[in-house]
Amino acid sequence: MDADLAGRRPRRGVDLGYPGERLGLPQEGSGSVAGWGRRIGALVIDWMICTWVVVQLLLRMNPAESPWAPALVFAVQYLLLVGFMGQTFGHRLMGVRVAAMDGRDPRGMPVLVRTVLLSLAVPAVIWDRDHRGVHDRVSNTVVVRM
Repeated sequence: MDADLAGRRPRRGVDLGYPGERLGLPQEGSGSVAGWGRRIGALVIDWMICTWVVVQLLLRMNPAESPWAPALVFAVQYLLLVGFMGQTFGHRLMGVRVAAMDGRDPRGMPVLVRTVLLSLAVPAVIWDRDHRGVHDRVSNTVVVRM
């Protein structure tokens, strides 16, 4: 039960709003905070491209023998693609992009900081109610739907 006929909410919970509301983002559609499914899907696609296409096919390296190679390729592609296009191939396929808090594509130092923290993995799994991980908060970015 969300509200009674008078519009009052039950006292047992606190309404924190939808993800992105306190950031001034829309609840749904273009520009709204991307959901976890889209973000995880984009990460899986990017990781597969880095591991199978770049490391194994192009560089002819075995990821089992050089486990650092996929991580390094992932970081480099993330830095370049987000830095120049605002999104990776996985982001594009899943319909999301990385945005600075002013709505534009992030550039320079925020992308570098975000990439380093994302590569560490731990900051990416600690998030707030707006679905922003530590890497998003520190770099002042948010992942939004296109």
